[in-house]
Amino acid sequence: MTALNEAAAAGEGALTTLRRGLRLSPEFRAGLAGTLLLAALATAGRVVVPIAVQQTIDKGLGGPGGPDIGFVRTAVLACAAAVAVTALSAYAMNVRLYRTTESGLATLRIKAFRHVHDLSMLTQSSERRGALVSRVTGDVDQISQFMQWGGLLIIMSTGQLVVASVLMAVYSWPLALLVWAAFVPLAFALRRFQRMLSAAYTRVRERMGDLLAAVSEAVVGASVIRAYAAEDRTARRVDETVEAHRRAQTRAQGLVALTFPSSELVAAAATAAVVVAGTLLGVGGDLTAGELVAFLFLITLFVSPMQTATEVLNEAQNAIAGWRRVLGVLDTAPDVADPGDAGEVLPRGPIEVRFEGVGFAYPGGPPVLHDLNVTIAPRSRVAVVGETGSGKTTFAKLLTRLMDPTSGRVLVDGVPLDRVRFSSLRERIVMVPQDGFLFDAPLGDNIRYGRPDATDEEVARALVELGLGDWLEGLPRGLDTPVGQRGESLSAGERQLVALARAYIADPDLLVLDEATSAVDPATEVRIQRALDEVTRGRTAISIAHRLSTAEAADEVLVFDAGRIVQRGPHSELVGVPGVYADLHASWIAQRRI
Repeated sequence: MTALNEAAAAGEGALTTLRRGLRLSPEFRAGLAGTLLLAALATAGRVVVPIAVQQTIDKGLGGPGGPDIGFVRTAVLACAAAVAVTALSAYAMNVRLYRTTESGLATLRIKAFRHVHDLSMLTQSSERRGALVSRVTGDVDQISQFMQWGGLLIIMSTGQLVVASVLMAVYSWPLALLVWAAFVPLAFALRRFQRMLSAAYTRVRERMGDLLAAVSEAVVGASVIRAYAAEDRTARRVDETVEAHRRAQTRAQGLVALTFPSSELVAAAATAAVVVAGTLLGVGGDLTAGELVAFLFLITLFVSPMQTATEVLNEAQNAIAGWRRVLGVLDTAPDVADPGDAGEVLPRGPIEVRFEGVGFAYPGGPPVLHDLNVTIAPRSRVAVVGETGSGKTTFAKLLTRLMDPTSGRVLVDGVPLDRVRFSSLRERIVMVPQDGFLFDAPLGDNIRYGRPDATDEEVARALVELGLGDWLEGLPRGLDTPVGQRGESLSAGERQLVALARAYIADPDLLVLDEATSAVDPATEVRIQRALDEVTRGRTAISIAHRLSTAEAADEVLVFDAGRIVQRGPHSELVGVPGVYADLHASWIAQRRI
């Protein structure tokens, strides 16, 4: 996925990815010294039992004076106390580890979401929504599982491995070397498996993104799927993504399964070798019976981390694959960046818009706008018309800085748009899209979305001023009426009315409308048109017009054709001049008569 630097992220080594991921969430390092101290106590407590067994056999039972019951009792009580301290230390370590990892992962999730939201509409549209969601949810969840379960095992296993190795060397360094020699080949083999697992789990995370994208599209587009009887096709597509994920997951788990028999085989061989060699050393007087039994206990402590290393490796590679995908998002620089404190704040008042030599091309595609030079006067109502694909919507997106031009510049009140703070830009310029997207919240909350501090009284008054008071009174719960997901409880025309009311109460100085009257019945069109008259009064308004009734009411019309402005002027002049506008108008009139 080149748009989000997937290839670059996948090329990083596992340790590099891990270090970068940990740096993103400093909470992971908070209180690390205390956690490691508790881990040391919990680990050290595990070797108490082998030591107690050795001392009990050699001194309590096999001492020169015969069995010493008092020594055995003392050893058992000391062992019990040490085990209790070990358990408490392990509990405290777990609690601290869970708290720090959850805090760190919350920070990572927030950063990933905010960065996704900061990406331009162009970048977002190049990536499937389900795959983007999986970065903030599934991928971070995979990291969470590793940090809490795998992180705990890494801390405990490392400490246990070191302590067991030291104690084995104290009891018998030849036997310690024998155990290490048995596991060295396995350690080298695990390094090779690590590379294979890294690639396998990267594919698993990619297939999970595909699966989420397919399922989310099927759920959101359920009405269209049923309308066109496409249930079987959609089911097959979902089935294919499920099967692709299953194959990727099965391959990754198959690689993991290869490591289990090898670790079991090495552990059995090491134990058998120690029993034979330890017996020979015991016969030669170099090892006591208690030391040999303790050494066998220590082998168990030594082998256990080596065996769990395969499980940790499994989760680590899955988590690192998820981290790479999250980093792939965070590494993608927003191509429409907020200048922040270095940017300018525009004073309130009528806005003048100027395009100077503006051109635009989508990545990898031909130019869609060519050398636009146009000035729009303050408080003017301008209609933008043209055939589909002529560049009208791209013009609107550049004006609202949802995208930046590839050449030239856009200025508002003489200030280049890329030098205006987003906070000021979004306050001064508002775009009302054609679909009128609504959130799953009450009607009042949707209307005050652009101005959260507006009271119910102000919202109701705004609807009355827009001529929508009777519509509000006809709703079952007034401003508390739920609109459903994406506003599905309302008609298309009602959703557009809510979008206009939202723009009205936000009180921008420049309003950009992507044809507010499209796809509605004539009666609703009249109502929307009345609301539009109120919304646009006293402010600069630019309408992307699909119905030329909007152009007839505008002060000026900009006619687009093949990415250029080919005509400009009021409707009364353009309609009488042979050209693109006259042809569009004649076609529109003919359609209305049908």
